[in-house]
Amino acid sequence: MTQTIIFAHRGLPVKFAENSLQGFKYAATHGAEGVEFDVHLTKDKVPVVMHDETLDRTTNGTGYIKDYTLNEIRKFHLENGEPVPLLSELFEILQDKDLYINLEFKTNKIHDVGIEAIVLSLAKQYHFVHPIIFSSFNYQTLKNCQKIDAQQQYCFLTKMPIPFPAHFIAKNHFAAIHPHWYLPSKITQRIWTVDKVSTAKKYFKLGVAGIFTNNFELMNRVKQRV
Repeated sequence: MTQTIIFAHRGLPVKFAENSLQGFKYAATHGAEGVEFDVHLTKDKVPVVMHDETLDRTTNGTGYIKDYTLNEIRKFHLENGEPVPLLSELFEILQDKDLYINLEFKTNKIHDVGIEAIVLSLAKQYHFVHPIIFSSFNYQTLKNCQKIDAQQQYCFLTKMPIPFPAHFIAKNHFAAIHPHWYLPSKITQRIWTVDKVSTAKKYFKLGVAGIFTNNFELMNRVKQRV
């Protein structure tokens, strides 16, 4: 049975502010096998780590990330008091750690022009134990990335079923599909977002490549029992 990698989805949201450096530092030092996070660009084209396109839900600010410069956006804070994290700050934490890294280009609603080249270039300035897994719901983002650097791992995120997943991966030269539900296929797939113990057990027994979870500590315990 293939060992399923457990990814700390946005850090550890059950304990810490989501996509916070505090949460990722904890994950990196408390047994996480992998981490997952989301990236946007500020108005002045600096990559920051946040799930939503807007500041409203997870900070004390309002409005779209794309409408603020870095200096402006750093004045807002997460619920733990941290400023909005820079991607470079997170890379500093993750480099040289034995962690699988999944970076999601959050471009399915707002496609920040140039985000692919900026992020791929920044990633090359750091040393990671495992190659970064780049994912997106935006098909064009992944194709843009392939034109810039075809050697990286690009994975298609989807909530909809893929009728012929093996053909889809081969045709597009993707490394995997990241579906919301299990695809009955032998392809590499990492499934989001798995927080129910019964669901996790099923996926561990199926030997899927990975799961994304908001509580990696719980899932680590479940995996050990399975």
